[in-house]
Amino acid sequence: MDDPVTASTETERKYDVPEDAPIPELGALAAAVRQDRFTLRATYFDTPDGALGRSRMTLRRREGGHDAGWHLKTPGDDGRTEHHAPLADTLPSALHALVAELLGGQDLREVAQLVTERATTILLDDAGAGLAEIADDRVTATDLNTGTVRSWREWEAELMDAAPSDRQARAALLDSIEAELLAAGAVPSGSESKLARALGRSSLQ
Repeated sequence: MDDPVTASTETERKYDVPEDAPIPELGALAAAVRQDRFTLRATYFDTPDGALGRSRMTLRRREGGHDAGWHLKTPGDDGRTEHHAPLADTLPSALHALVAELLGGQDLREVAQLVTERATTILLDDAGAGLAEIADDRVTATDLNTGTVRSWREWEAELMDAAPSDRQARAALLDSIEAELLAAGAVPSGSESKLARALGRSSLQ
């Protein structure tokens, strides 16, 4: 039997950034910061006719980092909902059940592979819990449909469990982070996701 699928809200903002831009310190925005580095390796899946992408969903198997496993991202009210299942060689049946109707009997196939060198800065509250994670990502992506390899650097600011629960306060925290990132040379990303960019698009739809 598969391990149960968990779900969480992913609220983030993405930015394009020059190769030589130093990520700002950000210590003034929180009680403390924690930093880490790791490599992420992800394979993304869709149907031959792109049924998941048209529905603004992404399905990936990812190794590395603190949340290795299978991830299905679906549209949500405050960002996106991320459904997570533990790492396995094949798609867990519980995740497959969430998209089975959309697939309409089609098989899933690999559409992109990404390797991301990630350096993170985590903003901590007074109790040491995470408020937000700022990821400095250097990505190398292969479009498996065409064999095209694309590379880029981006920053992501994502809220964590200790972030405010009030939507206005959550937006204010992201606004304060964004001000620092823009001042350091970032601009809002022209692509909605890493997968879209790997496929040479601004959107999955």
